[in-house]
Amino acid sequence: MIILRQLLRDLRSQKLRTFLTIFGIVWGTVAVSLLLAFGQGFHAQLRKSSAGLGENICIAWPSLTSIPFEGLGKGRRIRLTEEDMDLVAAKADGLAGISGEYTATLKATYGTKTLAIDVSGVNPLFADLRNLIPRAGGRFINAIDEEQQRRTIFLGDELAKNIFGEATEPVGKTLLMQGSPFLVIGVLKTKTQDSSYSGRDKDKAFVPGSTLRALTGDKYVDNFIFKAQSSLDTGRLKDQVLQILARRHRFDPKDKEALMIWDTTEMFQFLDTFMLGFRLFLGIVGAFTLIVGGIGVSNIMNVVVDERTREIGIKMALGARSRAILGQFMLETLMVTALGGAVGLAIAAGICRIVPVFGLTEYIGTPLISPFVGTLTALLLGAIGLLAGWFPAREAANLDPVVAMKL
Repeated sequence: MIILRQLLRDLRSQKLRTFLTIFGIVWGTVAVSLLLAFGQGFHAQLRKSSAGLGENICIAWPSLTSIPFEGLGKGRRIRLTEEDMDLVAAKADGLAGISGEYTATLKATYGTKTLAIDVSGVNPLFADLRNLIPRAGGRFINAIDEEQQRRTIFLGDELAKNIFGEATEPVGKTLLMQGSPFLVIGVLKTKTQDSSYSGRDKDKAFVPGSTLRALTGDKYVDNFIFKAQSSLDTGRLKDQVLQILARRHRFDPKDKEALMIWDTTEMFQFLDTFMLGFRLFLGIVGAFTLIVGGIGVSNIMNVVVDERTREIGIKMALGARSRAILGQFMLETLMVTALGGAVGLAIAAGICRIVPVFGLTEYIGTPLISPFVGTLTALLLGAIGLLAGWFPAREAANLDPVVAMKL
């Protein structure tokens, strides 16, 4: 309590200097906290946008061979069927799921509206692979739809709005596809998607693959999606898929053009690495701002030591040890730092709560002072407080009592 009263007395005696010192700590704390919070929020938003396509999936397109193999010339077209998808599912280790995708542009009619829409024929696993989450009250294609070639259809949210309008609930309604009735079983829940390979999901329709094959007569997949149980095993799984299909269709497994594969795990790895460096840069910039505030604390403590030199000499003459003097000034420094840090964190938290109100989270994410950010800021504050107070405190502890009392 004595130390606290002494600290309050010193702070009141130099109000302007104290305000500027604490303001430096507050400003530095706000800077480092907000930079880390916005960096984390932006990273999370980028991952969310990228995951709109599907998280850690591989998208493969059968194409033309570019390498002669076993007496067969290059330029052969590789055509894959549903049997190939079943073969990969049976033989590939560590496979989380696989789905062929058959695509067509069909005429859709509802009432007086007629429009051409992009339709994908897929199996039930496609929803998990591509993050196609239905809105409440609906569902995605299931195994029975696929087995029985049901005429069921799942609509992208924007497509559903274009066909039925905003006032009508599409689920349970029937529309005509190439003159055949299809029951709407679900509508896509609105999601963020910043990349695609055949258009945004919000503008597409999805039907059972067996149904689309029967409707169009096309038995060859346009592309297929697969995913490893662990993203770390994606490279090994890609090699397996290539070997299985190369053996069946007689092409070189090293022929990258016979079966072109887009591995999105590489995109996520690049994103994580880039954002780690970016957040580290933001943290360093904020830390330097906080260090400037720490220099201000050190300066004020040097002034306090000069002003209280005689008092320190008297205390030491009455038996106070150097360790006690050192501890007193270190404690005072840490208290000033903690006060500024607490105010700074409170301001930063308030700003983080206000930002979503402006509707910018779609672009910059939601800034969040997570436990990691709070802990890192507190540790940085503590380190700066210790360094800022150590040198003035050591100077005070090393004073000669006789000389100090004369000053």
